[in-house]
Amino acid sequence: MPADPLNSAGPPQRSHPAGRAVLDGSHREHVEVRRSARRRRTVSAYREGDRTIVLIPARMTADEERRWVSVMLDKLAAQEERRLIGDDALAHRAAELSERYLQGRARPDSVRWVTNQNARWGSCTPALGSIRLSHRLQGMPEYVIDYVLLHELAHLLVPGHGPRFWALLDGYPRTERARGFLEGVVAAERLPYVPWLRRD
Repeated sequence: MPADPLNSAGPPQRSHPAGRAVLDGSHREHVEVRRSARRRRTVSAYREGDRTIVLIPARMTADEERRWVSVMLDKLAAQEERRLIGDDALAHRAAELSERYLQGRARPDSVRWVTNQNARWGSCTPALGSIRLSHRLQGMPEYVIDYVLLHELAHLLVPGHGPRFWALLDGYPRTERARGFLEGVVAAERLPYVPWLRRD
C-alpha cells in the first residue's frame, strides 16, 4: 500500500479522465478518475468544486480503481469532518487567540458560525461584543480561520482598517499567507466551470 495518498504529488502530466456519479451512503457524489502512466504506486484525491478528483496509476484494474475510489472518498470525508469545529470550540479558539496576540484585551460575548454571510468572511459588532464567521470558512485550513477570527477580534478594539488596526495583527505570523489563501478562493469562485477543460 502506498504512503499516505492524500499527501502525494499534484495532478499528473497525462491523464485519462472518466467522470461518473458514485452513490456514497445517502448522497450521490461526482467522482472523476484520472489515470496516469507516470504515476506508479501512489493514489491521491482532492475536491474540485462539486467533484472529487481521484488520481491513480494507469495500470490499475477496474476492481482496484473501485476500491481506491471508495478508500479515498472515506479519507477525504474523515479529513473534512476533522476540520469542522462547532461554536463552542470557535469561542474557545477566539479566547486563545486574544490571549496570545492581543494580550487578552478582546473579549467577545458571542462567537459563532453563520450561514447568511456570503459576501464577507467575518463580521463584528463591537457594541454587542459579537463575532460571526461565515460557514464558508468551515473546512479551510486552521491558520485561515485563525486569521479571520483574529481580524474580527481586533475590530473589538479598533474600528476600521487604519494603521492601529493592522498593528494589532502584526504579531500573527500567517496574516499574508491567510489573506493570499482567501484571495485565491475568491478568484477561483469567479472562474467559470468548463467541464471539457482539464489539467493534463
